[in-house]
Amino acid sequence: MAAVANSIFTPATAARFDKLATIYPLKRSALVPMLLYAQDEVGYVSDEVVAELAVRLDLLELDVRGVLSYYSMLRTVPAGKYNVQVCTNISCMLRGGFELLDHCKHKLGIGHKGVTADGLFSLEEVECIGACCWAPAVQVNYDFHENLTPAKMDAVLADYAAGKGKNEPPSPSIGSAAPEAK
Repeated sequence: MAAVANSIFTPATAARFDKLATIYPLKRSALVPMLLYAQDEVGYVSDEVVAELAVRLDLLELDVRGVLSYYSMLRTVPAGKYNVQVCTNISCMLRGGFELLDHCKHKLGIGHKGVTADGLFSLEEVECIGACCWAPAVQVNYDFHENLTPAKMDAVLADYAAGKGKNEPPSPSIGSAAPEAK
């Protein structure tokens, strides 16, 4: 693995990449996991990410871009803070997935791969998120929401907009000391 003097990644992510490059028989096999971790940290796969991963894995930037362009879950532009993925595969389609997608488009005012003006939400139509038994389903970042209706979806979006999504850090008031009695 080539040394990277001034990594764009946090030390923890850089160390993770160093380890990943050693556990596969071919270093290039670590590319997809590295792209996913990089996207989680940076928010998308930027030109700088492509350049650094190419150096780390002794690849051409073109090789990295070829893999990047193949996988739809990898983004080359920033997504919203909350990436809403609406499944429209067969189970979800039969139980209202397209209607849910249309509802989200209208509610958020954006289309497929769009980002709201405030950067809070992005929207994607996806083929399958593996929640067929609970269709229609949506994934927001890495959190699943299932058996949705437009009204339930409105509540999900409202929770995230208010900072109360499933994977939100706890509020500063939670766990703080109780006010002193007077």
